[in-house]
Amino acid sequence: MASSLLALIDDIATVLDDVSILTKVAAKKTAGVLGDDLALNAQQVTGVKADRELPVVWAVARGSFVNKAILVPAALAINAIAPSVVMLLLMAGGAFLCFEGFEKLAHKLLHSAAEDEAHLEELAQALVDPSIDLVALEKDKIKGAVRTDFILSAEIIVITLGTVAASSFVTQLSVLVGIALVMTVGVYGLVAGIVKLDDAGLHLSQRTSALAQATGHGILRLAPWLMKGLSVVGTAAMFLVGGSILSHNIAPLHHALDALTQAASAVPAVGGLLGALAPLVGDGLTGIVAGALVLAGVTLVQRLRGRRA
Repeated sequence: MASSLLALIDDIATVLDDVSILTKVAAKKTAGVLGDDLALNAQQVTGVKADRELPVVWAVARGSFVNKAILVPAALAINAIAPSVVMLLLMAGGAFLCFEGFEKLAHKLLHSAAEDEAHLEELAQALVDPSIDLVALEKDKIKGAVRTDFILSAEIIVITLGTVAASSFVTQLSVLVGIALVMTVGVYGLVAGIVKLDDAGLHLSQRTSALAQATGHGILRLAPWLMKGLSVVGTAAMFLVGGSILSHNIAPLHHALDALTQAASAVPAVGGLLGALAPLVGDGLTGIVAGALVLAGVTLVQRLRGRRA
């Protein structure tokens, strides 16, 4: 009896150790989606009254939990019935990450700052226009944010599943549920903090204390730069993560990048630094090229459909 109990405890400890290690690996691989998720969801709240920002964030978070409650069982079922499909989904998820990243770059190049400012001005006018139904506007924003979250959540679940596909069912379930919970709570907790930064800064800037005022003004100046920084970091991470997924699963490309890394590592004096940077540069370039190709393909299909219509 004692030996059976000890064996059971040892099995449980082994499973927990596997879950912990694989969860850390999956969290690193989904970092690109996390950065983009933060930026996108914080931007989705733009145009909502200040006192409705947190309720809107909570509503989107609830929708995100529902999305993951659908996606996790679906991912486990696919892996059980057709495990070969997991690799295809993983590659599709990587390509989609690259596509999203390149689409953002293309938007920056093809749209002027004046156009973006005009869009923000439209949102600001909607808040003071009595003819605009703010309840309907808020519901539309929540629906749009939940739809966006479904795509990003699917990417997170597929990337995580690719990490644990060869593990036991218990480990797969534990890691997928763990990542789903941590990502949802983490993302929307941070989004709630980000969207209230300006309110916190305004509150502090109106205090009588000189230190509080200086802190408040600093927060108000920091908030827009934080959003821009999140967007830049998120886009870069999407290329790195998406490019890494593609390069590791396309054998010729993987071998070429390995050879490049070895050559860089052999450079005298700076080989260590170049050897560490080479995989990142290779994954980033792979992501950019893949994103450009996918965007070109999508644009071509859209134009062909437009001509037929």
